[in-house]
Amino acid sequence: MKKDAACNIKEMVKAAFMALDEKKAENIVILNIGEVSVIADYFIIANGNNPSQITAMIDEVQKKLAELGYTPVGIEGIRNTSWVLMDYGDLIVHVFSKEDREFYDLERIWADCAQVDIDSIKD
Repeated sequence: MKKDAACNIKEMVKAAFMALDEKKAENIVILNIGEVSVIADYFIIANGNNPSQITAMIDEVQKKLAELGYTPVGIEGIRNTSWVLMDYGDLIVHVFSKEDREFYDLERIWADCAQVDIDSIKD
């Protein structure tokens, strides 16, 4: 959440997406979950190929969002690095290992949610 200012969710989503993309995250998916859930407005789901890449992805998301003044409400799973959940209030970023992403299959669980094209966030 951002201190001292209204949250700009599109800014957050774009920054998190770009951070993941910069670290070569695979299969980045943005889901608009706001119409079916109160836990957040957006999920971003991505995976990496190894623990080092996953750690770099997480660090880059934190860095880019911190530069914009956003701090996470909480981060779960950092020690494990097979599924890390970064909770920024209206945005939740899920970073998986390839195997855990296939196992948990969040895209199937949240299949009722619209997938968002990053170009629709850029304005």
